[in-house]
Amino acid sequence: MSTNSDTTAGSSLDWLKWMLVIGILGAGIFGNWYYQDQSVLYRVIAMIVLGGSALALAIQTEKGGSAWNLMKEARSEIRRVVWPTWDETLQTTMIVLVLVLIFALILWALDSGLSLFVRSIIG
Repeated sequence: MSTNSDTTAGSSLDWLKWMLVIGILGAGIFGNWYYQDQSVLYRVIAMIVLGGSALALAIQTEKGGSAWNLMKEARSEIRRVVWPTWDETLQTTMIVLVLVLIFALILWALDSGLSLFVRSIIG
């Protein structure tokens, strides 16, 4: 069972965890540059390992845990989305195209009319 003092102690060390995350990512970037003559495969594997360990450490912080929970909830919400069928998508696309064409013609007519009006005044 977690107490308030445990939460405060964990929160007070969050800055240290974030510094370690930044250090790990910085080391990965520097190592990728320093070992640029090595095989790309080895560098990618090293970056994946370092990125994974930085992510695992970031999740241990209060804000990182909140962000991770938000991503899990967003993923479950995406699963509940009802996507339109192909026919619905096609019909909606055609409606949008027709309306864009109609409004383009209206704007062209207004522009031409105003242009003729201004030309008649200016001479």
